[in-house]
Amino acid sequence: MENNEQQKKPVNKRIDDAYARYAADQNNHRIEADAKTIIAVILGSLIMAINLKSFVDQGDLVPGGFNGIIVLLQRISSRFFGITLPFMPLSILFNAVPAYMAFKTVGRKFTLLSCLCIVLYSTFTDIIPAFPITYDPLLISVFGGIINGMALVMVLNVGASSGGTDFVAMFFSVRKGISTWNYVMAFNVAMICISGLLFGMESALYTIIYQFVQTQVLNTMYKRYTRKTLFIVTDRPQAVSDRIMGVTHHSTTMFKAEGAYTHQPKYIIYTILGADQLPHVLKVIREVDAHAFINVVGSQGVHGNYYQKPLE
Repeated sequence: MENNEQQKKPVNKRIDDAYARYAADQNNHRIEADAKTIIAVILGSLIMAINLKSFVDQGDLVPGGFNGIIVLLQRISSRFFGITLPFMPLSILFNAVPAYMAFKTVGRKFTLLSCLCIVLYSTFTDIIPAFPITYDPLLISVFGGIINGMALVMVLNVGASSGGTDFVAMFFSVRKGISTWNYVMAFNVAMICISGLLFGMESALYTIIYQFVQTQVLNTMYKRYTRKTLFIVTDRPQAVSDRIMGVTHHSTTMFKAEGAYTHQPKYIIYTILGADQLPHVLKVIREVDAHAFINVVGSQGVHGNYYQKPLE
Protein backbone atom coordinates (compact mmCIF):
# COMPACT_ATOMS: atom_id res chain seq x y z
CA MET A 1 0.00 0.00 0.00
CA GLU A 2 2.81 2.37 0.89
CA ASN A 3 4.56 1.71 -2.46
CA ASN A 4 1.34 2.53 -4.32
CA GLU A 5 0.99 5.82 -2.45
CA GLN A 6 4.64 6.56 -3.21
CA GLN A 7 4.08 6.01 -6.94
CA LYS A 8 1.09 8.42 -6.93
CA LYS A 9 3.24 11.30 -5.73
CA PRO A 10 4.56 13.76 -8.36
CA VAL A 11 8.12 13.02 -9.48
CA ASN A 12 9.54 16.21 -7.93
CA LYS A 13 7.89 15.42 -4.60
CA ARG A 14 9.30 11.87 -4.60
CA ILE A 15 12.77 13.17 -5.36
CA ASP A 16 12.61 15.84 -2.65
CA ASP A 17 11.38 13.26 -0.15
CA ALA A 18 14.18 10.88 -1.11
CA TYR A 19 16.82 13.60 -0.72
CA ALA A 20 15.32 14.62 2.63
CA ARG A 21 15.58 11.02 3.86
CA TYR A 22 19.17 10.82 2.60
CA ALA A 23 20.08 14.10 4.34
CA ALA A 24 18.41 12.93 7.56
CA ASP A 25 20.38 9.68 7.43
CA GLN A 26 23.59 11.68 6.97
CA ASN A 27 22.69 13.85 9.98
CA ASN A 28 22.05 10.76 12.09
CA HIS A 29 25.64 9.71 11.48
CA ARG A 30 27.06 13.24 11.87
CA ILE A 31 28.97 12.56 15.10
CA GLU A 32 30.62 9.47 13.61
CA ALA A 33 31.46 11.39 10.41
CA ASP A 34 32.88 14.34 12.35
CA ALA A 35 35.04 12.00 14.44
CA LYS A 36 36.46 10.43 11.27
CA THR A 37 37.06 13.91 9.86
CA ILE A 38 39.04 15.04 12.93
CA ILE A 39 41.11 11.84 12.88
CA ALA A 40 41.88 12.33 9.17
CA VAL A 41 42.96 15.95 9.75
CA ILE A 42 45.22 14.91 12.66
CA LEU A 43 46.84 12.08 10.69
CA GLY A 44 47.25 14.21 7.57
CA SER A 45 48.87 17.03 9.57
CA LEU A 46 51.22 14.60 11.31
CA ILE A 47 52.29 12.95 8.06
CA MET A 48 52.93 16.34 6.41
CA ALA A 49 55.06 17.44 9.37
CA ILE A 50 57.08 14.20 9.36
CA ASN A 51 57.54 14.55 5.60
CA LEU A 52 58.79 18.11 6.05
CA LYS A 53 61.39 17.09 8.65
CA SER A 54 62.43 13.78 7.04
CA PHE A 55 62.38 14.60 3.32
CA VAL A 56 61.85 18.28 2.48
CA ASP A 57 64.39 19.71 4.93
CA GLN A 58 66.96 16.99 4.23
CA GLY A 59 66.85 17.71 0.51
CA ASP A 60 66.70 21.52 0.90
CA LEU A 61 63.43 21.42 -1.05
CA VAL A 62 60.78 24.14 -0.95
CA PRO A 63 57.15 23.13 -0.31
CA GLY A 64 54.47 25.03 -2.18
CA GLY A 65 52.30 27.87 -0.89
CA PHE A 66 52.82 29.87 2.29
CA ASN A 67 54.63 26.93 3.88
CA GLY A 68 57.31 27.47 1.25
CA ILE A 69 57.71 31.10 2.32
CA ILE A 70 58.02 30.03 5.96
CA VAL A 71 60.64 27.39 5.14
CA LEU A 72 62.60 29.94 3.07
CA LEU A 73 62.51 32.47 5.90
CA GLN A 74 63.68 29.82 8.38
CA ARG A 75 66.60 28.83 6.15
CA ILE A 76 67.61 32.42 5.41
CA SER A 77 67.45 33.30 9.11
CA SER A 78 69.44 30.22 10.12
CA ARG A 79 72.15 30.31 7.45
CA PHE A 80 72.75 34.05 7.15
CA PHE A 81 71.89 35.34 10.63
CA GLY A 82 72.24 32.30 12.87
CA ILE A 83 68.69 32.70 14.21
CA THR A 84 66.26 29.78 14.47
CA LEU A 85 62.68 30.83 13.77
CA PRO A 86 59.81 28.65 15.05
CA PHE A 87 57.33 27.46 12.45
CA MET A 88 54.03 28.04 14.28
CA PRO A 89 54.10 31.85 14.83
CA LEU A 90 55.03 32.43 11.18
CA SER A 91 52.31 30.01 10.02
CA ILE A 92 49.63 31.77 12.07
CA LEU A 93 50.85 35.18 10.85
CA PHE A 94 50.72 34.25 7.17
CA ASN A 95 47.39 32.39 7.40
CA ALA A 96 45.41 34.86 9.54
CA VAL A 97 44.06 37.09 6.77
CA PRO A 98 43.50 34.31 4.17
CA ALA A 99 41.64 32.27 6.82
CA TYR A 100 39.32 35.22 7.51
CA MET A 101 38.68 35.59 3.75
CA ALA A 102 37.82 31.90 3.44
CA PHE A 103 35.61 32.00 6.56
CA LYS A 104 33.49 34.74 4.99
CA THR A 105 33.17 33.27 1.51
CA VAL A 106 34.03 29.57 1.15
CA GLY A 107 32.57 27.84 4.22
CA ARG A 108 32.88 28.02 7.99
CA LYS A 109 33.39 24.32 8.62
CA PHE A 110 35.97 24.10 5.83
CA THR A 111 37.86 27.07 7.27
CA LEU A 112 37.78 25.82 10.87
CA LEU A 113 39.00 22.36 9.85
CA SER A 114 41.72 23.96 7.75
CA CYS A 115 42.79 26.12 10.69
CA LEU A 116 42.95 22.99 12.84
CA CYS A 117 45.18 21.42 10.20
CA ILE A 118 47.42 24.51 10.16
CA VAL A 119 47.80 24.56 13.96
CA LEU A 120 48.47 20.82 14.19
CA TYR A 121 50.90 20.83 11.26
CA SER A 122 52.79 23.79 12.71
CA THR A 123 52.91 22.24 16.20
CA PHE A 124 54.11 18.88 14.91
CA THR A 125 56.73 20.61 12.77
CA ASP A 126 58.16 22.45 15.79
CA ILE A 127 58.22 19.44 18.15
CA ILE A 128 59.15 16.53 15.85
CA PRO A 129 62.94 16.11 15.59
CA ALA A 130 64.61 15.82 12.20
CA PHE A 131 65.37 12.21 11.27
CA PRO A 132 66.65 11.67 7.73
CA ILE A 133 65.49 8.49 5.98
CA THR A 134 67.70 8.87 2.90
CA TYR A 135 70.22 11.37 1.58
CA ASP A 136 69.60 10.63 -2.10
CA PRO A 137 68.07 13.85 -3.51
CA LEU A 138 66.08 12.03 -6.21
CA LEU A 139 64.54 9.59 -3.72
CA ILE A 140 63.78 12.52 -1.41
CA SER A 141 62.05 14.41 -4.24
CA VAL A 142 59.97 11.48 -5.48
CA PHE A 143 58.93 9.87 -2.21
CA GLY A 144 58.58 13.21 -0.44
CA GLY A 145 56.16 14.31 -3.17
CA ILE A 146 54.20 11.05 -2.96
CA ILE A 147 53.88 11.16 0.84
CA ASN A 148 52.92 14.84 0.98
CA GLY A 149 50.41 14.41 -1.86
CA MET A 150 48.73 11.49 -0.08
CA ALA A 151 48.58 13.45 3.20
CA LEU A 152 47.00 16.41 1.39
CA VAL A 153 44.43 14.12 -0.24
CA MET A 154 43.57 12.70 3.19
CA VAL A 155 42.85 16.23 4.43
CA LEU A 156 41.07 17.45 1.27
CA ASN A 157 38.75 14.42 1.11
CA VAL A 158 37.21 15.33 4.49
CA GLY A 159 36.51 18.94 3.49
CA ALA A 160 39.61 20.74 4.78
CA SER A 161 42.91 22.01 3.39
CA SER A 162 46.42 22.94 4.50
CA GLY A 163 45.50 26.64 4.26
CA GLY A 164 47.69 29.37 2.82
CA THR A 165 47.33 29.79 -0.92
CA ASP A 166 44.40 27.31 -0.86
CA PHE A 167 42.41 29.92 1.08
CA VAL A 168 43.33 32.69 -1.35
CA ALA A 169 42.63 30.61 -4.47
CA MET A 170 39.22 29.46 -3.25
CA PHE A 171 38.28 32.97 -2.09
CA PHE A 172 38.79 34.41 -5.57
CA SER A 173 37.16 31.38 -7.20
CA VAL A 174 33.99 31.90 -5.12
CA ARG A 175 33.92 35.72 -4.93
CA LYS A 176 35.23 36.65 -8.39
CA GLY A 177 34.42 33.51 -10.37
CA ILE A 178 37.98 33.26 -11.70
CA SER A 179 40.58 30.53 -11.54
CA THR A 180 43.71 31.52 -9.64
CA TRP A 181 45.65 28.27 -9.75
CA ASN A 182 47.92 29.59 -12.51
CA TYR A 183 48.82 32.49 -10.22
CA VAL A 184 49.53 30.03 -7.40
CA MET A 185 51.81 28.09 -9.74
CA ALA A 186 53.62 31.31 -10.70
CA PHE A 187 54.00 32.10 -6.99
CA ASN A 188 55.57 28.68 -6.38
CA VAL A 189 57.90 29.10 -9.36
CA ALA A 190 59.06 32.44 -7.94
CA MET A 191 59.85 30.78 -4.58
CA ILE A 192 61.79 28.02 -6.33
CA CYS A 193 63.84 30.62 -8.22
CA ILE A 194 64.62 32.55 -5.02
CA SER A 195 65.62 29.34 -3.29
CA GLY A 196 67.84 28.42 -6.25
CA LEU A 197 69.61 31.79 -6.20
CA LEU A 198 70.22 31.64 -2.45
CA PHE A 199 70.96 27.95 -1.86
CA GLY A 200 71.87 26.51 -5.26
CA MET A 201 69.98 25.57 -8.40
CA GLU A 202 70.36 21.83 -7.83
CA SER A 203 67.95 21.83 -4.88
CA ALA A 204 65.61 24.09 -6.86
CA LEU A 205 65.50 21.61 -9.73
CA TYR A 206 64.79 18.75 -7.33
CA THR A 207 62.02 20.89 -5.83
CA ILE A 208 60.36 20.97 -9.26
CA ILE A 209 60.36 17.15 -9.28
CA TYR A 210 58.95 17.11 -5.74
CA GLN A 211 56.09 19.49 -6.57
CA PHE A 212 55.35 17.73 -9.88
CA VAL A 213 55.05 14.34 -8.15
CA GLN A 214 52.85 15.84 -5.42
CA THR A 215 50.57 17.40 -8.05
CA GLN A 216 50.20 14.09 -9.90
CA VAL A 217 49.20 12.34 -6.69
CA LEU A 218 46.57 15.05 -6.06
CA ASN A 219 45.24 14.80 -9.61
CA THR A 220 44.98 11.01 -9.32
CA MET A 221 43.51 10.62 -5.84
CA TYR A 222 41.45 13.77 -5.18
CA LYS A 223 38.10 13.23 -6.91
CA ARG A 224 35.93 16.20 -5.89
CA TYR A 225 36.32 18.04 -9.20
CA THR A 226 36.54 14.96 -11.44
CA ARG A 227 33.36 14.22 -13.43
CA LYS A 228 32.00 10.86 -14.52
CA THR A 229 29.28 10.23 -17.14
CA LEU A 230 26.92 7.30 -16.56
CA PHE A 231 24.90 5.47 -19.24
CA ILE A 232 22.50 3.06 -17.54
CA VAL A 233 20.42 0.54 -19.50
CA THR A 234 17.48 -0.55 -17.35
CA ASP A 235 13.88 -1.74 -17.30
CA ARG A 236 13.06 0.51 -14.33
CA PRO A 237 14.04 4.01 -15.51
CA GLN A 238 11.89 6.09 -13.14
CA ALA A 239 12.87 4.14 -10.01
CA VAL A 240 16.59 4.29 -10.91
CA SER A 241 16.39 8.01 -11.75
CA ASP A 242 14.56 8.77 -8.50
CA ARG A 243 17.27 7.04 -6.46
CA ILE A 244 20.10 8.81 -8.30
CA MET A 245 18.49 12.23 -7.91
CA GLY A 246 17.48 11.45 -4.34
CA VAL A 247 21.05 10.87 -3.14
CA THR A 248 22.97 13.33 -5.35
CA HIS A 249 20.61 16.15 -6.42
CA HIS A 250 21.88 15.55 -9.97
CA SER A 251 19.15 15.25 -12.59
CA THR A 252 19.03 12.56 -15.26
CA THR A 253 17.89 12.26 -18.88
CA MET A 254 15.95 9.18 -20.07
CA PHE A 255 15.89 7.75 -23.61
CA LYS A 256 13.60 5.07 -24.96
CA ALA A 257 15.55 2.29 -26.66
CA GLU A 258 15.32 -1.31 -27.88
CA GLY A 259 17.63 -4.26 -27.35
CA ALA A 260 19.16 -5.23 -30.72
CA TYR A 261 19.28 -8.93 -29.82
CA THR A 262 16.06 -9.41 -27.80
CA HIS A 263 14.08 -6.54 -29.40
CA GLN A 264 12.70 -5.86 -25.94
CA PRO A 265 11.98 -2.25 -24.94
CA LYS A 266 14.72 -0.68 -22.79
CA TYR A 267 15.52 2.71 -21.34
CA ILE A 268 18.85 4.50 -21.21
CA ILE A 269 19.50 6.93 -18.35
CA TYR A 270 22.18 9.55 -18.84
CA THR A 271 23.68 11.56 -15.98
CA ILE A 272 26.92 13.22 -14.85
CA LEU A 273 28.27 12.91 -11.31
CA GLY A 274 31.32 13.71 -9.25
CA ALA A 275 33.77 10.79 -9.18
CA ASP A 276 33.60 10.82 -5.37
CA GLN A 277 29.85 10.04 -5.58
CA LEU A 278 30.25 7.14 -8.02
CA PRO A 279 30.62 4.18 -5.58
CA HIS A 280 27.49 5.17 -3.65
CA VAL A 281 25.46 5.74 -6.83
CA LEU A 282 26.45 2.36 -8.28
CA LYS A 283 25.31 0.75 -5.04
CA VAL A 284 21.85 2.37 -5.06
CA ILE A 285 21.36 1.53 -8.75
CA ARG A 286 22.02 -2.14 -7.99
CA GLU A 287 19.52 -1.97 -5.13
CA VAL A 288 16.81 -0.85 -7.56
CA ASP A 289 17.78 -2.93 -10.60
CA ALA A 290 20.33 -5.70 -10.05
CA HIS A 291 20.42 -6.42 -13.81
CA ALA A 292 21.05 -2.83 -14.98
CA PHE A 293 23.90 -2.38 -17.48
CA ILE A 294 26.09 0.58 -16.47
CA ASN A 295 28.76 2.26 -18.57
CA VAL A 296 31.00 4.77 -16.76
CA VAL A 297 32.86 7.29 -18.92
CA GLY A 298 35.26 10.06 -17.94
CA SER A 299 33.98 13.59 -18.66
CA GLN A 300 36.52 16.08 -19.96
CA GLY A 301 34.35 19.13 -19.42
CA VAL A 302 30.85 20.07 -18.30
CA HIS A 303 29.04 23.25 -19.36
CA GLY A 304 25.62 24.29 -18.16
CA ASN A 305 23.58 23.82 -15.00
CA TYR A 306 25.71 21.31 -13.10
CA TYR A 307 25.13 21.05 -9.34
CA GLN A 308 28.28 21.10 -7.21
CA LYS A 309 27.68 20.60 -3.51
CA PRO A 310 29.31 23.56 -1.77
CA LEU A 311 31.85 23.18 1.00
CA GLU A 312 30.31 23.63 4.44
